[in-house]
Amino acid sequence: MRRTSIILSAILLTTYSCNTSTPVILDEAAYIESHMQWQKDRLKSLKAKDGWLNLAGIYWLEEGSQTFGSDSANDIIFPSKAPAFIGTLTVENENVHLDVKEGAQIFYKNEPVQTLDLKPERSGNQSYLSNGDLAWYIMKRNTRLAIRLRDYKNPALEAMDHIPGFPIDPAYVVEAELLPFEEVKTITVSTPFEGYTQDYDCPGELHFKLHGKNLQILPFISGDDYFIIISDETSGIESYGAGRFMYVSPDSTGRIILDFNKAYNPPCALTEFAACPMPPKENNLSIKIEAGEKMVSLHQ
Repeated sequence: MRRTSIILSAILLTTYSCNTSTPVILDEAAYIESHMQWQKDRLKSLKAKDGWLNLAGIYWLEEGSQTFGSDSANDIIFPSKAPAFIGTLTVENENVHLDVKEGAQIFYKNEPVQTLDLKPERSGNQSYLSNGDLAWYIMKRNTRLAIRLRDYKNPALEAMDHIPGFPIDPAYVVEAELLPFEEVKTITVSTPFEGYTQDYDCPGELHFKLHGKNLQILPFISGDDYFIIISDETSGIESYGAGRFMYVSPDSTGRIILDFNKAYNPPCALTEFAACPMPPKENNLSIKIEAGEKMVSLHQ
């Protein structure tokens, strides 16, 4: 789930402002109930057909032709539940052409196919191919192409029945002030994939106070919202070592409310088949954020 909007009306009377350290909750029970529903929705989204828990592989493509299937004689080796020899993928100038081997049953939009030009993912408009429990499409990262494979019966789907987390604590709901830059800056962040970085537009610094400490982080522009990547002194110990994500939506009055109870694990904490942006150094907080999601074991 990308968005983490917080329901504030009738729940928060005031928030933890930059000048105070005690939030006043109008209805703490309602806040906790809404957050518990958010947790359920989050787990549901991870298990959805387009969620992160069914990812089963990333296979980088090279220019020219490569065979794929479950047999070890292929250039690209799929899991054993796939047909032994599926066919050939030919890459030419970032275009991908599929030729299916005779006898292999491969479907596109519920229709069997023998040959097809595949387009890399573009805003959810993937050309999905399928066989049994498996489905895959072509993704693009910078100038490289790869197969992203899903297994709709991936054991991880059943293994995860909850997401570990810190206790819900309204004290981690704080108000922040945006101090804008003179011009929007481009911030380049690293990912676990060597040579693959991501650029984000940053409008300024968010200043806030937590546990008596004055803190600041860099938000990234995401439509009308802010996307935030943080790490803190729980990272690598209780929470995921490469940081956690948050989305923040300014409310109707323009206030920016940070809810660290909704600091959630990036996809890389849940699957090895994702490339996640890592926190910029400015977002490494010298404080324990004992709120939000904890570290998840990939081998539950």
